[in-house]
Amino acid sequence: MGFSPAGGGGGGGASNGTGNNSTSNINNNCNSNNSSCCNMSLKCRCKWRCLMSSGFVFFFGCFVLFGSVATLYVWFAFTPYYYARSTAVESSSSSSAAVLGCQEDNEGSWSVGVFFGDSPFNLKPIEAVNVWRDKSAAWPVANPVVTCASVSESGFPSNFVADPFLYVQGDTLYMFYETKNSITMQGDIGVSKSSDKGATWQQLGIALDEEWHLSYPYVFHYLDNIYMMPESSTNGEVRLYRALSFPMQWTLEKVILKKPLVDSFLINYDGAYWLFGSDHSGFGTTKNGQLEIWYSSSPFGPWKPHKKNPIYNGDKSFGARNGGRPFFYNGNLYRFGQDCAETYGRRVRTFKVEVLTKDEYKEVEVPLGLPEPNKGRNAWNGVRFHHLDVQQLNTGGWIAVMDGDRVPSGDSVHRFIVGSASVAIVAILVILLGVLLGAVKCMIPPNWCTHNSGKRSDAFLACGRSYLCSSKLRRFCSRLNRAVSFLRGRIKPNTCAGRLVLAIYLAFGVAAMCTGVKYIYGGSGAEEAYPLKGHYSQFTLLTMTYDARLWNLKMYVKHYSRCSSVREIVVVWNKGIPPEASDFDSAVPVRIRVEKQNSLNNRFKLDSLIKTRAVLELDDDIMMTCNDIERGFRIWRQHPDRIVGFYPRLIDGSPLKYRGEKHARSHRGYNMILTGAAFLDSQVAFKRYWSEEASPGRDFVDKSFNCEDVLMNYLYANASSSQNVEYVRPAWAIDTSKLSGAAISRNTQVHYNKRSNCLVKFSEMYGTLAGRKWEFDGRKDGWDV
Repeated sequence: MGFSPAGGGGGGGASNGTGNNSTSNINNNCNSNNSSCCNMSLKCRCKWRCLMSSGFVFFFGCFVLFGSVATLYVWFAFTPYYYARSTAVESSSSSSAAVLGCQEDNEGSWSVGVFFGDSPFNLKPIEAVNVWRDKSAAWPVANPVVTCASVSESGFPSNFVADPFLYVQGDTLYMFYETKNSITMQGDIGVSKSSDKGATWQQLGIALDEEWHLSYPYVFHYLDNIYMMPESSTNGEVRLYRALSFPMQWTLEKVILKKPLVDSFLINYDGAYWLFGSDHSGFGTTKNGQLEIWYSSSPFGPWKPHKKNPIYNGDKSFGARNGGRPFFYNGNLYRFGQDCAETYGRRVRTFKVEVLTKDEYKEVEVPLGLPEPNKGRNAWNGVRFHHLDVQQLNTGGWIAVMDGDRVPSGDSVHRFIVGSASVAIVAILVILLGVLLGAVKCMIPPNWCTHNSGKRSDAFLACGRSYLCSSKLRRFCSRLNRAVSFLRGRIKPNTCAGRLVLAIYLAFGVAAMCTGVKYIYGGSGAEEAYPLKGHYSQFTLLTMTYDARLWNLKMYVKHYSRCSSVREIVVVWNKGIPPEASDFDSAVPVRIRVEKQNSLNNRFKLDSLIKTRAVLELDDDIMMTCNDIERGFRIWRQHPDRIVGFYPRLIDGSPLKYRGEKHARSHRGYNMILTGAAFLDSQVAFKRYWSEEASPGRDFVDKSFNCEDVLMNYLYANASSSQNVEYVRPAWAIDTSKLSGAAISRNTQVHYNKRSNCLVKFSEMYGTLAGRKWEFDGRKDGWDV
C-alpha cells in the first residue's frame, strides 16, 4: 500500500509516471514558503532540509538539557573522583599488579572473612571477639581479612578471592582460595598464611596455575602427604595434586575421574571414601541443582557411581551444589550446600547426613546459627555467601572461613542493560517532545519507504523494492508517520492539558536520564569501608538528642546503621521519655543511654559498654553519605591521636571571634574541628574530658549550655604541641534540623556570640589556639581540599 497524502499544495496520490512532478511541486513549495510546507496535513513529504533548522536546534537543546541534568546528578549523587581514589593500595606499594587488580567483574567482588566459635553452630565474625591490632589501628579487626586488594598488593593482580579452604598446622593457618587473575581472567589457586589465629594474613602467592580455570581448592591429609583436589571442570577431569614443598609446590598425582565435576570434595566415612560433586554437562541437567556421589576404597579410585545418581537434579535453592568442606561434629557428618535460587551462591545451607551407603543417601537440613548480614551492598557479604570451611583447633575451639560478595552474579551486565534501556527511553521521550512541539515532522524519512519520493538510481530502486519498500514495511512507515499528525492533533502544546503532558514527559525524561547515569556510571551502589595496612575495623556511632527530635533520630539510625563499619549506635538521651530500641529500623544494635541531667557534657561521658576505640560523635541532624563516614574513619585510623572530622574552623584574631567555615577557607587553614561530626579515641578523649583539669571547662559548658566541642579541641591542643585536628571534606551534608524547627541554635548570631565568649574563657584556662594553623589540601589522598 502506497502513501497518499491529500490536499494542501502537494496534490493527490500520483502514479510512477507523475511522481517526479509531484515531488518537484512539493520541493518548490518548501523553498518558497517553509511554513506552508510544514503545515501540510501530512508533513512527511517535506525533505529533511525543511526541518533542519528547528529540528537541529531542538535536539541540540535537548542534548544540552539532559546532559546538564546528568552532570548535576553525578555531581550531587556520586562521590567525586578525587574522593573515590582507592586507598586500599598504599602509596609505598602501588605496584603495577596492585593497579591492575580489583577490576569490576561480572562474576562478583568476592572476599573472605574469618569466624570463631565454641562449635560450628555458634560462629561469630572476628569483630565480635574483639581481636585488636595496634599497628593498623584496628580496634577491633573486622572482616573481610583477605580481599582482591590484599592479594594484588602482594604482586598478584586479582579481581576477587573465593572458595577458601583452611589447612591447620599447629598454631599456623594456611588458607587456599580461588583468585581470579586480572590479566588472564582465569582462576588460579592462591595461598595465605596466618600466625595470629586468623587476624592477619600474609599473601604467599599462587600455589597452582594451570592452562584452564581452577577453583575450589579442597586440601586434605592422607598417609603422611598433603593433597589438593581443585575444580578442573573446564578440563573435563577431577585431578589430585600432591604437595612437594607445602604450601607452594604441587605436582599432579593422578586424574582420579574423567568427569567435569564442579565443587567436589572427598570424605572418609564408614570405611569408604566418598566423592561428592556436580556434573552440569549432561543433557537435562539443572545447573546448580545437581549432585552426584561416587565411592571407592581409596582416594585414588577406582570410583563407582552411587546407585541413586544423580542424588539431586532440580530445585537450585535446595543446596545440591557443594558449598565447602564437610565436617564431623558429635559423631555426625554434615555437608554444606549452595542455595542458588535468587542468584548464584546466594547463601550456604547446612545438611546433616543421616544415611550414606552405596545404595541409599539421606540428609536433612539443620540451622547453622550464623546470622545473615543486613546491611545490603555496604556489607562485604551483604548480598551472598556461598562457601564455608569449619575446622576444630587444637585448643578445642572452632574456626571458619567464609567467602562473601556485596553484589549478585551478573551485576555489571545487568546495570549496563538497565542503564542503556533508560537512555533509550530518554531518546524516545525526546522524539515525542519534538513531535508535540513541532520540531519533528515525521518519524521515518519518506524517501525510505515510497517509490515516488525523488530521483534515485536503478540500483537503489531495486534495493528499495526488495528490502525497504516491501508492502508491510511501507505500511508501517506510513502509519508511523501518520501517528505524528494524530498525536499533535490530540495534544495541543499551547493548552493547559498539553503543557501538563509536556511537563510529565520532561519529568519522566529527567528520571530516566538519572536512572541511566546511575546504572552506567554509578557503579554497584555499594559504599565500602576502606582498609588500612590490610585490616578493616569498626567504630561506635554516638549521638545526643531529646524527645523533640525523635523523627530526626529515626531517619538518622536507619541511614547510618547501614554504613559498613558501624558496629553499634549509642543514643545519649538528655530529656523526655526515651524510645525503645525496637522503635528503630536499624541494621546494628541501638542502645539508649538515658541521662539524669540535661547536659551537653553527657556527649563525652565515659562508657564502659563501648567496645571500640573509635567513636564517631555525630549530631542527629546531620546527614551525609556512608562513603564520607568511611573516609573519615580511615583518616582517623591513620591519626588516632587527632580529632578527625568534617567541619573545620579557624580561631584567630584579637579579640577572639568565632566564625564559620567560610572564614577558614578564605584564610586557607584551620585549627579546630567541630565534634558534632568527628572521630575520637574513646579511651583517650573521654578520659581527657572528664579529667580534673577539664572540670572548670565542663562547668562553663553547663553554665552556657554550649561549647562542649570547643572545650574538647582546647583539651586536645593543650595535651600536645603537634597537629591535633584533621579535616575530611564531605561530598555533601544536609542539616535536617532546618526542616523541623527543632534546631538547638536557631539564631546563628546569638550562637556565634556565645561561642566567641567560650573562646575567651577557654583560652584563659588552657592557652590559645590562635598560633596553630593547618592548611587545606595537605594530604595526598585529596580528601581535605
